[in-house]
Amino acid sequence: MIRSTINDAHYTIEFENDKTKGTINGKEFNLDMLKTEGEAHIIYGNRSFRVVLEKQEGNDYTLRVNGKRMQVQTKDKLALLLESMGLSSATEQKINLVKAPMPGLVLRVLVEPGQKVSKGDPLLVLEAMKMENMIKSPGDAVVSAIKANLGQAVEKNQILIEFN
Repeated sequence: MIRSTINDAHYTIEFENDKTKGTINGKEFNLDMLKTEGEAHIIYGNRSFRVVLEKQEGNDYTLRVNGKRMQVQTKDKLALLLESMGLSSATEQKINLVKAPMPGLVLRVLVEPGQKVSKGDPLLVLEAMKMENMIKSPGDAVVSAIKANLGQAVEKNQILIEFN
């Protein structure tokens, strides 16, 4: 079972093994689907849908269905069980630091200690192999220390930023 929220509407979905049959809120469905990388073509109820995956962050998805953008959040059986037991925070990782994903040169530092950041916010710019790479926050946190200085060469896995 999966509980899904699509543009603020809630659904309970149960799939059979091949994921083309099942129930949505207790109503049976049957569909034809052809998947390619990042895209699916679905026929459901004599209608055709082109579904493109624009972005995925964990169990949160941004899809484009026949050109219309949709926000989809899903929870599987384990997440629902943990939530019912009051342990949903057990599945969330606490973010303590950001490390350099590759060796490079720190071009810009975009945050300062004490600053609150949200998931996806830019933290700093790292130049590697003549390309600028935006290092973004992996989650919501408060910056406690900047461990890399402007113009500093850093090695892979070197700590760049620490969070509270």
